[in-house]
Amino acid sequence: MVNSKIAPGLKGEQQTLVCEHNVAGHVSKFSTPSMIGLMERASIDAVHALLEEGQTSVGYEVNVRHLAPADIGVTITAFSELIEVERNRLLFQVEAYDGDRKIGEGTHRRAIIETNP
Repeated sequence: MVNSKIAPGLKGEQQTLVCEHNVAGHVSKFSTPSMIGLMERASIDAVHALLEEGQTSVGYEVNVRHLAPADIGVTITAFSELIEVERNRLLFQVEAYDGDRKIGEGTHRRAIIETNP
């Protein structure tokens, strides 16, 4: 059963510094997989404190566009907002920014599952 406090409107946020560990090597810009991971972590941040004991969430769909590059040394912030709950399935609107400039947007889906079935 999903906690009734897990409802649309919950928000999460995560930041990272662009460095040699999260860039696409051939262009030295923030990589798309790193951006997606940051968006996923922002989505986790939105709901994990409200999960019941013995529950976690797992990602099962990502639909994002990487809109602009980001250079080494900048801080990227990902924002996530829960926009739909259907049984144990959660839909998030996600965005990533380099300062005020949007560099990514899309949706991410997670499912709440029991860790001790």
